[in-house]
Amino acid sequence: MTPHENDMLLRVALPNKGSLSEPAISLLRDADYQVRRENRELFVIDAEHGIQFFFLRPRDIARFVGDGAVDLGITGQDLLADSGAAAEEVLSLGFARSQFRLAARPGAISDLSQVDGQRLATSYPTLVRKFLAEAGVQATVITLEGAVENAVELGLATVVADVVESGLSLRNAGLEPFGPPLLTSEAIMVRGAVHRHSAKAAALDLLVQRLQGVLHARTYALIEYNCPERSLADAYALTPGLEAPTVSKLAEQGWYAVRSMVERSKVQKVMDQLKGIGAEGIFTTRLDAFRA
Repeated sequence: MTPHENDMLLRVALPNKGSLSEPAISLLRDADYQVRRENRELFVIDAEHGIQFFFLRPRDIARFVGDGAVDLGITGQDLLADSGAAAEEVLSLGFARSQFRLAARPGAISDLSQVDGQRLATSYPTLVRKFLAEAGVQATVITLEGAVENAVELGLATVVADVVESGLSLRNAGLEPFGPPLLTSEAIMVRGAVHRHSAKAAALDLLVQRLQGVLHARTYALIEYNCPERSLADAYALTPGLEAPTVSKLAEQGWYAVRSMVERSKVQKVMDQLKGIGAEGIFTTRLDAFRA
């Protein structure tokens, strides 16, 4: 591939490690993109779709996107907020959900106002300083690259601010969260200033469309059942679908076949309810791909 052809590729940044990495790669593979990484390459090219995937530190991705070095990237909402980069969220990806919390030793601090005058350790100094300023709280913010929860035990700080998924690492360090979350975060796709009429714009739109399709397929299942005419109104209420159910008249008088979309997490409950209104032959089908 020539340098000019390389310039025409859509450049997409992916996390090279951590909790964002494998789910991001899995999502793209399910959307039929070639992101196989062997021998820890710094980038791979999907020539069929005109995309060059770069594997970067999760914390750096928003900056690369905002500065225009890459066109798109997958990162966390918390990392985007802390970066201050000129990148915008395009799509929520539904994984790596977490909260950004303040924590201290049990009973030591229970309210945000008590953070005033304290030493606070974090790996997200921009986000924390903005939060404290908006709350009118003054604290000495100490920036660490990692293992923030150890800062209290080592006497470096009395408070920490960190990403919490299960809270296990905080508890293991003898800390407990207090106050409201500073931020609720999940994995997102961010974009920079790709020109809407450039050749890259078409590849960008297709990528976003495909990822939306995979996310919908992971969220919904197709439900099908036979329903007596007297119960159709109740059936529609139970399975409204994304727009409306598909209904076909059966050969047997007074019966209809219904197809609709239902959230996977609610499948069993909806099946029970359909059975309760007289529906029969109820089954669901998992989706591999979806287009609205």
